[in-house]
Amino acid sequence: MEVERVLRMNDGTGKTSYANNSRLARAVIAKAKPVLEENIKEVYAGNMFPECLKVADLGCSSGPNTLIVVSQMLDAIATTCTLLNRRPPALQVFLNDLPGNDFNTLFKSLPSFYEEVKKKGGRFGACFTVGAPGSFYRNLFPNNTMHFVHSSYSLHWLSRVPKELETGQVLNKGNICIAKTSPPGVFKAYFEQFERDFTLFLRWRSEEIVPRGGMVLTVMGSVRSDDPCFHWELLGRALNDMVLQGLVPEAKLDSFNLPYYGPTAEEVRRLIEAQGSFTLNRLEVFNMEWDPNMNRDEGFDEQESGKLVSDMLRAVGEPMLKHHFGLEIMDDLFSRVTEKIIDCIVTEKWQSTNLNISLTRKGA
Repeated sequence: MEVERVLRMNDGTGKTSYANNSRLARAVIAKAKPVLEENIKEVYAGNMFPECLKVADLGCSSGPNTLIVVSQMLDAIATTCTLLNRRPPALQVFLNDLPGNDFNTLFKSLPSFYEEVKKKGGRFGACFTVGAPGSFYRNLFPNNTMHFVHSSYSLHWLSRVPKELETGQVLNKGNICIAKTSPPGVFKAYFEQFERDFTLFLRWRSEEIVPRGGMVLTVMGSVRSDDPCFHWELLGRALNDMVLQGLVPEAKLDSFNLPYYGPTAEEVRRLIEAQGSFTLNRLEVFNMEWDPNMNRDEGFDEQESGKLVSDMLRAVGEPMLKHHFGLEIMDDLFSRVTEKIIDCIVTEKWQSTNLNISLTRKGA
């Protein structure tokens, strides 16, 4: 799988678009907001109040969530400037994702965003927004130019499927990711790919971020290193059903593996310490229901929640699945995924595990 070519969210603003099916990611951004505010305030003060603060959102995607993050940055800086009686700096924002990302939809929303900023009067400095397409597992910016980097719900996506799973030998039979039936070699291959990718990510950011600059990362994680990513496992089961019914060739399923790994907090901590360029300020773990509006204590509509979660999976995974299996099975596949989610959502406490990481670049 050529990950850089096929990994993207569903584009546009239609029924299956990521823009309309990113409620969980939005709830996670809201939950992580205090850590972002704390870090960027410290960065601003710790870098002698620069006249232009350069920030980046890596893996920005194309929905409204991106500009929510930019608003949080503006608010945090404005609050700090008000308390210190300082003129707010200009903010230069670099929005990064892979080249296949729907930047057009994102940029079309900028005029209305700037209007909202203008309505708040002089609390904010000027805001300049540019696109920065490319893989964040490579160099993106000149050395020592960035003050603050943010990334939410992106780093669990790997730069490639582990090479051990692309040899032509079927190691993860009937699965599309780490699953309950995956052998230990599959767990090892996925972790080692994450280890390489995350270390490379830290290395490049350490060169681009100024000393005392900051970074806040939110990653979909796991409790144990061999913990299955259950939502994708259900999708794999639906594909297995279609194989048994002759709707999908078995070889097609056997040759498909997602470039996804949800790390544990301890794995992330070890890799940050081993790379050595950043001070780890916070590493918090929090869980969220896959349907953020679902309240188990007050009761919920399992049909509605199941459909909502299935639509989120479709918005995220459909471009990769469509590339490999073909467009013609997508409606049937996600109808089956919806039914499987509905069956599980009542009996199992089905939550996403999230890691919120706050870092400061070491240096004088």
